Amino acid sequence: MSFGTFGVAALCVYLGSLVVVAVVARRSRRDLSPADHFLAGRDLGVFVLFLTLYATAYSGNSLLGYPGEAYRRGFSWVMATGFMMSIIVVFHALVPRLRPIAVSFEFVTPGDWVRHRFGAEPRGGALVLAVALLMTIALANFLFAQLKAMGMMAEQVTGGLVPYEFGVVVLAGMVLFYETLGGMRAVAWTDAVQGVLMMLGLAILLTWLLGESAGLGAMTGAIREVRPEAVAVPEARECANWASTIVLLGLASVVYPQAIQRVYAAGSARTLRQSLALMTFMPLVTTLVVTLIGLAAIPRFRDLGAVEADRVMPLLLGEWAATGPLFALAAVLVFIGALAAIMSTADSVLLSLGSQLAEDVLGRSHRDDATTQLGKRIAAGVMIAMALLAMVARDVTLWGLIELKMELLIQCVPAFLIGLHWRGLRAGPALVGLLAGAALAIAGVFLDVMRVGGVHVGVIGLGVNVAIAGIGSLWAAPRLAQGQPGTSPRSAHSS
Repeated sequence: MSFGTFGVAALCVYLGSLVVVAVVARRSRRDLSPADHFLAGRDLGVFVLFLTLYATAYSGNSLLGYPGEAYRRGFSWVMATGFMMSIIVVFHALVPRLRPIAVSFEFVTPGDWVRHRFGAEPRGGALVLAVALLMTIALANFLFAQLKAMGMMAEQVTGGLVPYEFGVVVLAGMVLFYETLGGMRAVAWTDAVQGVLMMLGLAILLTWLLGESAGLGAMTGAIREVRPEAVAVPEARECANWASTIVLLGLASVVYPQAIQRVYAAGSARTLRQSLALMTFMPLVTTLVVTLIGLAAIPRFRDLGAVEADRVMPLLLGEWAATGPLFALAAVLVFIGALAAIMSTADSVLLSLGSQLAEDVLGRSHRDDATTQLGKRIAAGVMIAMALLAMVARDVTLWGLIELKMELLIQCVPAFLIGLHWRGLRAGPALVGLLAGAALAIAGVFLDVMRVGGVHVGVIGLGVNVAIAGIGSLWAAPRLAQGQPGTSPRSAHSS
């Protein structure tokens, strides 16, 4: 049996198991409420919560985009491990304050916090909508990237037996099926299985790579011969980019809607703390591993183009499988693990998109069962649109998509982190700051200026955003003290 045939057979078994999980999850639902569908009844335990956080955080971007970027940039990409660790650090500034409020007021979407904190102020509703729209754009970008990664993995690892377009359609359909049928419960349970598969697959692949390369030292020597600049000490501009990327990823990742909704879905504060403690170690066993995979590919596959570099992982799996039947089976296991990671992120993104568009953009109540059905219909429409886009827009790098969505998403940070820790933040200045930061990030895209001196335009935009929000709120404070319109006891008390 060829590697491609092995891959198709394993894919069928894997997809069949997801159908079973979806059916069981549907039978386990308690009611038709948005809280049950989108948050699994707020009752996720430590093990499932940790694995769903893990599988969501490490996605197709991580397993295809990060090795591709390591291939393009060399050893300087070791910073990826640092910025993934920074995410956990920033989470500790968000979770202890946000979760008690979320539990008390039964939040379902990120917009529920923004509405609670700023909704009673002038321009509070506009801030809720602006945050929701930026998050929606970022999520749509994220979903598009996962669908690209799905099609790429299916085509490459099955030797073309499953074409890219067919892989996108079938796998997108499966994600939509079990997310619609079982909601967050099905998503979390499948994420648990997918997280285990991903860790196992990466461990097997790294063991093979280091064995074939005769260790890290020999691998570094081989890279130096092929591309000396890949092992050079980074220059000042590259170091500035390190710091900028840590800020960008560390801050923007904590306001991912799917991450915030998992904070809401935790069974208890203790469950959430334990899950985050376990997540602290995952960059070392995931991001560092995929970085080494990208580096190991440099002497193996020379002169890959920018977009082709995202195929490093599937190319390595194909090379590994060619060494014998047992290795072909092992490579298939890694393939399923990688695909599982991609699908686990796609399902989480889709769930968040449906709930956020239904409630935060269209204004439906999170206490109305009809909101659940509307969210499902919206999710289906978005999935179809993104699948069509993924089939026609193939010439874009996954890391480029990551940077774009993060530069927009990071503009939502003040409404959460500053809003939680400083009761003086006002809706009007926060809205103006968000719009200014987003405009700067978007202008950078259109002008093809993604960094200034190594610093991301979105990070510069965040600086402008925070300055406007902070100075504007301080300027408004004396007027509010004199009894002029601007806030309410409810919005001030919420933090």
